[in-house]
Amino acid sequence: MTSLTPRSPYTQDELKTLFPAKLELQLVQILLRHGERSPVSARFQNAGLPAFWPYCNAVRQLKSAVLDRTTGQFTTMEWRRRLESFGPNDEPVLAAGPAGELDAICDMGMLTDRGRQTTFDLGRRLRHLYVNQLHFLPPVLKDADSMYLRATPIPRALESLQETFWGLYPTHKRAPAFPPPAILTRAPADETLFPNDSNCRRFAALSRAFAQRTAERWNTTDDMAYLNKLWSKWMPEDSPQVAVDSRPRLSGIMDTINSTLAHGPETRLPKEFYDKKGRDIIEKIGVEEWFSGYEESQEYRVLGIGGLMGDVVSRMVGSAEQSTADGEYEIARALDDKHLQDGKGATPIRFGLSGCHDTTLAAVLASMGAFEGDKWPPYTSHIAIEMFRKAEAGSPPGPPGNSQAAIPPTKSCTASGANAKPSWFSSLFSWTSADSARAKPGTPPPGIGRKRTGELSAEEKAKLEGYYVRLRYNDEVVKVPGCKPQGKHLDGDESFCTLEAFKAIVDKFVPTNWKQQCAADVRAPTFPDKPEPAGY
Repeated sequence: MTSLTPRSPYTQDELKTLFPAKLELQLVQILLRHGERSPVSARFQNAGLPAFWPYCNAVRQLKSAVLDRTTGQFTTMEWRRRLESFGPNDEPVLAAGPAGELDAICDMGMLTDRGRQTTFDLGRRLRHLYVNQLHFLPPVLKDADSMYLRATPIPRALESLQETFWGLYPTHKRAPAFPPPAILTRAPADETLFPNDSNCRRFAALSRAFAQRTAERWNTTDDMAYLNKLWSKWMPEDSPQVAVDSRPRLSGIMDTINSTLAHGPETRLPKEFYDKKGRDIIEKIGVEEWFSGYEESQEYRVLGIGGLMGDVVSRMVGSAEQSTADGEYEIARALDDKHLQDGKGATPIRFGLSGCHDTTLAAVLASMGAFEGDKWPPYTSHIAIEMFRKAEAGSPPGPPGNSQAAIPPTKSCTASGANAKPSWFSSLFSWTSADSARAKPGTPPPGIGRKRTGELSAEEKAKLEGYYVRLRYNDEVVKVPGCKPQGKHLDGDESFCTLEAFKAIVDKFVPTNWKQQCAADVRAPTFPDKPEPAGY
């Protein structure tokens, strides 16, 4: 519900089961929730909770790019930020922490020092698994051309992504001439890395309808009466009762409780807020309010998380097709013909990190029918979406799950010698100039990733054969119900979906035109006429 307690690293026996030798790991995409943060709004000052928290030392040492007109060059300006607020009579006053601190003051919803620590530690855990144990990623990174990095426009997501990357490849594990990595972001109106109700009117209407249903179900229950007994004395005069739709909303109360639990004693609420039964109730109701729509409504899945999952699957299909649609199109240093003619061949994407939010992770799991229980994703939670390929017969033995990954491949690999036959690994990552040249800025990369499974030709379906997808949430394997039938998973292990089955499930809730569908009639019915279960 609040901070994640990571499990211990996998043992060798666990690795053999989780990463069987008959499969080779080819592409890993990590969706990570940001680390611990301050509350998104100041609440419960009447209960003694300070509005401003002194846990953000990053603001003491900020850097910005500035243009020096005398030289025509950009340089770096170092500065520290102080936060200003309203005084009693609207005059400006400096925001201060509980002990009068003026520096290191967090803004609302800001990644704290603790959040930076836990996301850095997530990077170290990812390094231990994918570098030290599986040898899937190189121990020293020459450049980030094989990594797809993306974050939402919300600063805590970007900063958590950066901390995780730093933990995965700290300074001494990067080449001396390591170039700055490309990190992708989008304008808020185009963002699909989280459920974007602010820029999707129809999804906002669906969200409100499911939230209202939750309020009608729970506001008059014994559980809500229990919460009122605990907390109503601190509710504001204009909204004196705790309710799903009170002010603050029940989910807002949960947000403040979670944020305080993740930090020090200087920013704690009265002990009644940490009553175990009360916390269990608020979490159960919050999960229903925010995430039940994904489990019940196809349209909810389409508008809330379908765009992101379409991108995730497209990158996997691009990797299987050996095209720049694996994510290389977005992060390549250049995509022009001269770049290709100069022999600077493209590099396949091996690893992706996306900095996002709790609503992203729960939406993905719920839409795949894999969100079990009623637990809110803790800070620094992550989902690993791993794509495997069946190992070639007679391939040399190596680390579990990835016998050849110790040598980072390139798309321009060729066999040595006039009569030498290219290895499978070499041919897998050999992109032709023609294929790469078709992927130009402003033009979508080539491939069948966005083509519906039912529309694929037999030849196109054959490109997906021999590939499998597996989800792990906070290092625990989760299963997709639609992959259980025979033929839709790896023989003997239902957790490995075939890529074709996984894509077919996701295809059903990938939008055809997200912005157009977001503009649909908000007054149309919001609940489906018949059950539309997720994960099939």
